[in-house]
Amino acid sequence: MDDFLRLSADTHRFTHGAPRAFSFGDDGGLLWFLRSTGPTDAFDSLWVLDTATGAETRLADPRELLPDGPGELPVAERRLRERIRLYAAGIGSYALSGDGRRAVFSLYGRLYGVSADGAGTPKEIPAASAAFDPRPAPDGSRTAYVSADALYVAPGGRVSPADGARWGVAEFAAAEELDRPRGHWWSPDGAALLAARVAEGALQRRWFADPEHPERPAEDFAYPEAGGPNADVQLWVLGPDGGPGVRLDWDADTYPYVCEAGWESAGEILLTVQDRLQRTALLLSADPATGRTRELSRTTHPQWVDPLPGTPARLPDGRMLTAADTPGQAARALAVDGVLVTGDGVQVRSVAGFHAGRLLIEAGLRDPAEQQVLLLDTVTGELTPLADGPGTHTVLASAGALLLTSADHDGVRRTVRTADGRESSPADLSEPLPYRVEPLFERVTEHGIPTALVLPRGHVPGRRLPVLLDTYGGPGFQDVRVEPRRWQARQWWADQGFAVVTADNRGTPYVSPAFTHAMYRGFSEVTMADQVAALRALGERHPDLDMDRVGVRGWSYGGYLAAMGVLRHPEVFHAASAGAAPTDFRHYDTAYTERYLGLPGEEPDVYERDSLIGDAPALTRPLLLIHGLADDNVHPSHSLRLSRALTDAGRPHRLLALPGVTHMAVGGVREKVMAQELAFFQEALGLR
Repeated sequence: MDDFLRLSADTHRFTHGAPRAFSFGDDGGLLWFLRSTGPTDAFDSLWVLDTATGAETRLADPRELLPDGPGELPVAERRLRERIRLYAAGIGSYALSGDGRRAVFSLYGRLYGVSADGAGTPKEIPAASAAFDPRPAPDGSRTAYVSADALYVAPGGRVSPADGARWGVAEFAAAEELDRPRGHWWSPDGAALLAARVAEGALQRRWFADPEHPERPAEDFAYPEAGGPNADVQLWVLGPDGGPGVRLDWDADTYPYVCEAGWESAGEILLTVQDRLQRTALLLSADPATGRTRELSRTTHPQWVDPLPGTPARLPDGRMLTAADTPGQAARALAVDGVLVTGDGVQVRSVAGFHAGRLLIEAGLRDPAEQQVLLLDTVTGELTPLADGPGTHTVLASAGALLLTSADHDGVRRTVRTADGRESSPADLSEPLPYRVEPLFERVTEHGIPTALVLPRGHVPGRRLPVLLDTYGGPGFQDVRVEPRRWQARQWWADQGFAVVTADNRGTPYVSPAFTHAMYRGFSEVTMADQVAALRALGERHPDLDMDRVGVRGWSYGGYLAAMGVLRHPEVFHAASAGAAPTDFRHYDTAYTERYLGLPGEEPDVYERDSLIGDAPALTRPLLLIHGLADDNVHPSHSLRLSRALTDAGRPHRLLALPGVTHMAVGGVREKVMAQELAFFQEALGLR
């Protein structure tokens, strides 16, 4: 590997040493976070910052707690980290007591608690066996945790029944696709626990064997394949000392997905549920004593309800806050009691809470590549900017304190503001970014597709450059964004002699609801039509782009897009590197796939059209397939099936199988693969 790839691998793409996982505690007086000791340290420690003084204290160091080494993660935690894309080692997450002065965390199956006053070292909490996802009671006196698919309390014991189900955890669909990675919640008075009961007996099993170690047994887990059964998810109120529980009662046959749950008060639980095709979302109020539920709000969409973090919710005055689209689906908006309070000029992306008596929101105002932080008066609709400069701004708020994070071409800055006006910043110990990258952002075609172009440093106009389309293109992820880390690898590719293009086709978020929903009932047609049109538009605007030498690369949905490019449009794409590609969505998961494509039994033509297997005989261009053999998200069978079809059709191609590598491809794998991809494109496009 060259110097950049080695540095990127050693620093995990320049993230080691950067603070993350922030939480306010002690009424805004403390800011908790995780951070390693520097740019090549992968092991995150637990820190707290005094917002009055800016002083930082390290409360827990994983190396001190486990001097003999970390050992193995519990299987459930390893898989949860994969679901939420948690790359860091050491302390992965933590949870705070009600006053925010005490934290609990798991460390490779062992539980610990620590106080913010820094008096003494973290204390180990005895656990039944390898444990994860600890949650302290509001007063900090006890800790709930999961071990061997059962819910426990310490001090105490098992509180969930031994009925063969998994308790206190999020099922695959919730953690991977619905943004609900947890499965148990304390009541505000600490007298009860709300717990998910997950029964997976009807699901098919997915198996993983390590070909490097044939002496080891294969692993398996339950996977909800499109068109097949989902996990049976129930919610129960349990006493922390065991005994019979109360099941929450809603129409789970119609609304099987639990998207969010939690306690509103000791006498009320709020939960958000969705139907299988995710066209309707209900906010329900549940009585923990009886389990009876009643509907508070209903959000519907003829295609699918796009989740808006922070909604639906009950405002402090009792009014209902829901997500809505403006007329004509021009903007994602907010409604209070069904009345729109934001308009076409505001693309709302999340609701971050309350501050100074107003709603705190993250939204786009001008360019989809940017994001602002605003205060919204829910009565008048008046907007007041809190962070409105060029770039991407996010916010965390509590009791008058704010953490504002701003990213632009110069880097990332984090500022803590207290209610009385003091400011401080948690230290960032990550490696300085090697490149200052200013992509050329442009909107092209009649659809206004956001694109970015990165050229080699020192490029001399008039020099023709081969083109590399490096993009994702799938729903739920925005690629063209002012965020400096994501452009580092693309600048490296440009410096190898490419004009690097990234495009957010219709179906990706944050342009407008109409733009996002254009992918409904079909991935391939819209994705590829927009990528081809965007490439051609940029080629017309920038004559240095050599459209007779175009490569395409991507990972996950981006790998699907890359393989589809050479299979269906060889006149445009001359070589492709397809990593971890879902080649046939009939074998991908329920919650993601059915949201966009429907049920396979009802939409067989859609699934057939979006599958790449039948395109195998059409391959005429160089194709490199890459897949980790331990990928439990996009199973390696996706690439293997396409490789088999290509082989049966007599179509030459390359297959790079990565033993032990998951969908995240951590540990420098991506950089090692990039070096091989470079050699592949240089050969395929005649660059050497």
